[in-house]
Amino acid sequence: MKNLIVTADDFGISKEVNDAVESAHINGILTTTSLMVSEAFAADAVKRTTMMPNLGVGLHVALSRARPTSPPSAIPDLIDKNGLLRRDLVGAGFRFFFLPHVRKQLEIEITAQFEAFAKTDLRLDHVNAHNHLHLHPTVLSLILKIGKQHGMKSVRLPIDPNTKGFGAASLKPWLALMKSRLRKHGIKHNDVLLGLGETGSLNTKTLISMINGLSSQTAELMCHPATGPWADMDPKAKNFRHDLEFKALIDKETLNAIYENSVMLRAYRDIE
Repeated sequence: MKNLIVTADDFGISKEVNDAVESAHINGILTTTSLMVSEAFAADAVKRTTMMPNLGVGLHVALSRARPTSPPSAIPDLIDKNGLLRRDLVGAGFRFFFLPHVRKQLEIEITAQFEAFAKTDLRLDHVNAHNHLHLHPTVLSLILKIGKQHGMKSVRLPIDPNTKGFGAASLKPWLALMKSRLRKHGIKHNDVLLGLGETGSLNTKTLISMINGLSSQTAELMCHPATGPWADMDPKAKNFRHDLEFKALIDKETLNAIYENSVMLRAYRDIE
């Protein structure tokens, strides 16, 4: 049996993303999405889920390049001069690990995001993090601690077998540690993650190739669909083709590939 979870990240960040998530779930292969609880269109995203009872909705913990959930006065070391969560991922990683007062603020912010998700009354399908920051051991520790208090049962394991090179090799020990810790805490996870190297450039041809190459492992396809660009999108994503990712999810050729490969489309709640 080939099991595939198809997840759209950044639900709630814009109307264009919300439109794509809704259409890709109803008309395509999208099975889950990850909500950014403090973004401008988060309320709109939650409202739309009432019409999509089979959509698995998870929490996209945002600790960088996003709007904070906590008051700025409670997390001064996590935000920049514009009141947004800081963009420097490497610097943030060092601060999270070495500075106790920053770790305390991190716990405040992660707790606030889980609490905001709980207020939506949505069933928590899974948890992952913006920019995969849950791979950081300090962030993962807090997510495990806080998430289990909020009914967290599944977490994305960002291990992409198609990513090569020094960067991928250097992450192997951290991924092995993360996998071990998830299992120790009884948290379910995917076996492999697809689409990491194709972020912003996923198209129908590439997606079908991934579907044709699926094994018996439980795979998650990570994607970022949108009907088009939006006004305040991250400058780092200015060259992304979110629209092509959206089209790939609803393409008839994609649907045919799912059928021809006997793929079962799943949510995280379906992981045995």
